[in-house]
Amino acid sequence: MTDWNLSTLLLDHPAEDGSDLLHGSNRTWTAGEARTEARDLAGQLRGAGVELGEAVAVHLPNGPEVVIAMTAIWLVGAVFVPVNNRLPDPEVERILADTDPSVVIGVNGLVERPGEHTRYDPGVALVLWTSGTSGNPKPVLHTHAAYVELLDRVLGPLQGGSAKAARKPAANLIPVSMALNAGVYNAMFGMRAGAPLVIMDRFSAQGFIELVQRHAIRSSVLPPAAMNELLDQEIDDLSPLRYIRSITAPLTPVLARRFTERFGVIVLNGYGQSEIGEVIGWTAADAKSHPDKIGAVGRPHPGVDIRIDAPDDNGVGELLVNPPSRATGYASDDDLADRLTADGFVRTGDLARVDNEGFVWIEGRLGDVINRGGNKVFPAHVEEALMAVDGVVDAAVVAGPDERLGEIPIAFVVTDRDVSDDELETTCRTHLAPYKVPDSYQHVESLPRNEIGKILRRDLIARLE
Repeated sequence: MTDWNLSTLLLDHPAEDGSDLLHGSNRTWTAGEARTEARDLAGQLRGAGVELGEAVAVHLPNGPEVVIAMTAIWLVGAVFVPVNNRLPDPEVERILADTDPSVVIGVNGLVERPGEHTRYDPGVALVLWTSGTSGNPKPVLHTHAAYVELLDRVLGPLQGGSAKAARKPAANLIPVSMALNAGVYNAMFGMRAGAPLVIMDRFSAQGFIELVQRHAIRSSVLPPAAMNELLDQEIDDLSPLRYIRSITAPLTPVLARRFTERFGVIVLNGYGQSEIGEVIGWTAADAKSHPDKIGAVGRPHPGVDIRIDAPDDNGVGELLVNPPSRATGYASDDDLADRLTADGFVRTGDLARVDNEGFVWIEGRLGDVINRGGNKVFPAHVEEALMAVDGVVDAAVVAGPDERLGEIPIAFVVTDRDVSDDELETTCRTHLAPYKVPDSYQHVESLPRNEIGKILRRDLIARLE
């Protein structure tokens, strides 16, 4: 595996040269066209002086052009740095400062950046960012060999037996930005499976529905926010779609049930982080045989070891993970070794428990737990109760200061009708222990989220302050 190069995902894709392979909003590339363009761009990068181990940033609109660019970068032995085309200039400059690329591939061609440039370790393939919910996003370094293992640990169980694996896969629809970990991962996941790619320039519910029908999409990925947007549409049929893998942000059981009941589409949850890839997830077989486990993130993928550190009386503690491979570190002053235990497990910072059948249940972030006079309040539990109230479309719970108890839960709710505090209070007291019931309810138009849909709790806490 040490000589693996991710450029082969496109160059050695099983599609014949004349077959359609990459579908964008305005153009379709055959496999032959995509390979030719990738090789031509690789030649331009060599001509611009890009050397082995240097970073190359890709600052392009979302579409197949990004797949072609990253293949070209890997062909010359450089490191792929995706940059979201919709970021403001200061954010773009921060990314370039963090990763120090020698060339930027933009809509106007190649732009060379003067000076000496960082040489990354041999085998490093790409930089992906953490979500940044608890601070600034960190640039994560992945190698070619490790990243293909991240793909295969998930793909293997999903493909199942040899008969399924031999069947020509349907197109893989990418409804998120190719500058995000989720976009890059799922594009490479599709190519590793031998599937064509359909890449949306930006998500819209109607656009997603139209592409599902046009390309006969049987499975795709969606963030929870996109699932909510589809539920707002006046449709009840997403056929031929059969499976959705939830990505980028925590998925509530309420949303998973609503989506499945409305559209007949099985929602497969999962758990991972930028540094370790997806380590826990669902197979279609588990989804069919364990409907009672909805809300869990699944079971560990093959080769992944997990344990719960310092569990409480309910078995809840920090989730520690030891995957077959992981990121090599960060393209910054941060040190991944700071998160490792003495025996090599990664501290995830997430609280979890494991049931008797091996299903993992995420209870929240370690730093988000509210200590109400010695009683632990997990925000996810309270949010789940709030989401059960008719008219509540989004909810978040954070710690508010209290002189007597230290911390108290404060709820922020988004509603699509006039929902009284009494309704919220009654539901919470019905489903929760008294100490978990929010002290107050803040009605807001929307919750602050980052680009991948995770709630920015620090922004809500700042509002209280």
